[in-house]
Amino acid sequence: MRVFNYASQPSWMGLLAAALLGTSTVQAVELDVEDGDSIRKAAKNVATNMMSYYTGMNPGDTPGNLPDPYYWWEAGAMFNSLIDYWFYTGDDTWNDITIQAMLWQAGENKAFMPANQSKTEGNDDQVFWAFAAMTAAERNFPNPPEDKPQWLEMAQAVFNTQVPRWDTSSCGGGLRWQIFTWNNGYNYKNTISSGGFFNLASRLAKYTNNQTYQDWAEKAWDWTVDVGFMTPEYHFLDGASCLTECKPINQIEWTYNAGTEDPKWKDAPRRSLMLLVFFFSHDPPNVMYERACESVNTCMVDQRSFKGYFSRWMAQTAQMAPFTYDTVMKRLKASAKAAAKTCTGGVNKNVCGLKWTEQKWDKTKDFGQQMAALEVIQANLITRVAAPVTKDDGGTSKGDPNAGGEPQKEIPPALAYDITTGDRAGAGILTVLFLIGIGGSTGWLIWD
Repeated sequence: MRVFNYASQPSWMGLLAAALLGTSTVQAVELDVEDGDSIRKAAKNVATNMMSYYTGMNPGDTPGNLPDPYYWWEAGAMFNSLIDYWFYTGDDTWNDITIQAMLWQAGENKAFMPANQSKTEGNDDQVFWAFAAMTAAERNFPNPPEDKPQWLEMAQAVFNTQVPRWDTSSCGGGLRWQIFTWNNGYNYKNTISSGGFFNLASRLAKYTNNQTYQDWAEKAWDWTVDVGFMTPEYHFLDGASCLTECKPINQIEWTYNAGTEDPKWKDAPRRSLMLLVFFFSHDPPNVMYERACESVNTCMVDQRSFKGYFSRWMAQTAQMAPFTYDTVMKRLKASAKAAAKTCTGGVNKNVCGLKWTEQKWDKTKDFGQQMAALEVIQANLITRVAAPVTKDDGGTSKGDPNAGGEPQKEIPPALAYDITTGDRAGAGILTVLFLIGIGGSTGWLIWD
């Protein structure tokens, strides 16, 4: 995934849709985090504005793509948020377009490697779509038609395409940031790529009870420790060049959440909870903020959505690791209330700002910050829904252990460009939020 400083405005079609949607309910988003109906109503209001940016369901447009300046991976994240939205609220308004988009973007090998993304797709980009497919399986989201790829099958296909990319030619293993040699960052190995693979493998292990996935999850974890990307104090560092055997390591620090029966993972949630304070303000208390960019007004397109994934994974952690509940939920509640107070912009008074700590609309509008507000608001419904299912516990999605396993075409040699500071910062910040939420996925490994 890349970071570019584009102006962040929806397309004219999106603006038109925003004007047409919800015109009969022109009011600010109101939220009582203790009232399920209030949370659902607020989530619907914010989601409606978020979906005004998406036109992929229209004739002549491409299902699953967001307009410029938003990247392909962010669309995958959006559909994950919509799957959760349906599960939390019971509202199926956007189910059909979610199914349409994910089937379209799955591509010929069902592994979310469509031809139109070959110029930019990285391992972390691909895995965000796999997360959406895995969430659909775990939530029993309505299954696609029988003659189409299935949710579990898609997640398995991504896993099967990433396993051959596990690169032992340098640094003892790990995944490169980028898939193709011509992409910026191909010679960089980072925590977000191997961490995403770990997350997917652990969730597949829980859903299928297949030891192969468990083995790969442990392998990815062990490599992260051995290469030095994780310190003994559970701080995660960004990554390093594979041209120099991953030395020196970029010293950006990450927080982390995990949980499993294995003692080497069991302390991670407790240790990482101590690091959460760095992502929440003191005034107002417990409100989430993007400390790397909000205070200096440098948050770029990708970064404006990051708080959403953080919120999603924190909620899952609270559900799967009950001892984290009090610490996590007081922050999700405070952040949701603050975020809702920023959602007072636009014609329908449901455009959300970036800076939740200001507790008012900051006169900015962007798809990513709209999705972030949706995620933190609906995350407060986590206590009102069931835990993720497995194939032995109500899961209905069908899989194929060999999906996506066809040999990939050989990639011609091409120039590998130097990684810029902006590129590292974008992936780095996302890694912080991603790894803090691994407890929401690996926690499922210990859930009975």
